[in-house]
Amino acid sequence: MAEVDLTSVGKVYPDGTRAVTDLNLHISDGEFLVLVGPSGCGKTTALRMVAGLEDISEGEISIGGRVVNRVPARDRDVAMVFQSYALYPHLSVRDNIGFGLSLRKLPKAEIKERVDRAAETLGLTEHLSRKPRNLSGGQRQRVAMGRAIVREPQAFLMDEPLSNLDAKLRVQMRAEIARIQRDLGVTTIYVTHDQTEAMTLGDRVAVMKKGELQQVAPPQELYDRPVNLFVAGFIGSPAMNLLQGTLSEDAENPRLTIGDTTLALPARVLTERPALASHLGRDVAVGIRPEDMEDSELVDAPEGSTLTSTADLVEAMGSDVLVHFAIEASPVVTEDTRELARDAGTDVLGELESPSTDLVARFSPRTRVKVGDPVTIRVDTGRLHFFDIESGASIWGADDAAGSPREDEG
Repeated sequence: MAEVDLTSVGKVYPDGTRAVTDLNLHISDGEFLVLVGPSGCGKTTALRMVAGLEDISEGEISIGGRVVNRVPARDRDVAMVFQSYALYPHLSVRDNIGFGLSLRKLPKAEIKERVDRAAETLGLTEHLSRKPRNLSGGQRQRVAMGRAIVREPQAFLMDEPLSNLDAKLRVQMRAEIARIQRDLGVTTIYVTHDQTEAMTLGDRVAVMKKGELQQVAPPQELYDRPVNLFVAGFIGSPAMNLLQGTLSEDAENPRLTIGDTTLALPARVLTERPALASHLGRDVAVGIRPEDMEDSELVDAPEGSTLTSTADLVEAMGSDVLVHFAIEASPVVTEDTRELARDAGTDVLGELESPSTDLVARFSPRTRVKVGDPVTIRVDTGRLHFFDIESGASIWGADDAAGSPREDEG
């Protein structure tokens, strides 16, 4: 086990393409850190630089206090689990798991002991004599992980190891990986595009965009206090609703106007977000989490706490109901929201420049709203998020660095 440090790390390819810029990360001994972001954001490149599979162009990487910039991958004492299982089809599970140890010419008794121990941890003991073709996808991924575990490395590096599994297996394997990492206590860096995977696995989550670190923090803090529009829109499923609004100038009776609707804000909003005082009377970007909206028929809805619309789509999920609707309000069109739209595969120019904004609310399953019904939505105005329109930075306190990456020590 070891700490891993990336200091001002950058990667520029020979054709001039910059994949990673000034990446600073400290991964504590035994920590599970997840790198997450859209495709092409640089997360896999960063992982490969730690592994030694990519040369770094700038900065310094250290593992266990040893600078490894010029250390070959085989000598870094890390084990990597890839997206593909890369198992040898002609070898048994036992021989696949112990293959690396055999290459290092370890004694057969030690190899057997390590393989047996890893197989027990992974629930593979009864499959040790089978060939990969006789295993399920989840079992094959366990074998790939077993090959990493038996090496007893200082760190595990995992590059989207669950992306080839179906949805049900992904959920099962997420739980398995979390349990195994917790039991072994090995420093782990895990790359994924799936933000749900990131939130459920990581002790901390590092969000990247276009090769730059946006924020690194425990999952709940990312969710509750995103530093900018990009993190706010990327973390959460369904995603945070983002739209433009205007704050009133009255600090004693703060209000937010969205389209032709005015919402009353609790006085504590200005207390909790002192920087919001400098935005009174100005346009801001407003974020509303789907779970902070409810069918007004089911809850108290004081004056100044509701939006009205028509249900365009109703998705019954069992534990809750997702209601899609639109309101006459300007969408937020910034570099961050354009990047989020590209990642979601939506029509950036068409949807973001529309005069209305589509929203999603998470209602109780007791709702009776159906497609085409008029709907009144109660908004928890005390849980709104506010962002500067120009910079995209979250509006909190004066001590928050606008738009800069935020790292909390793990």
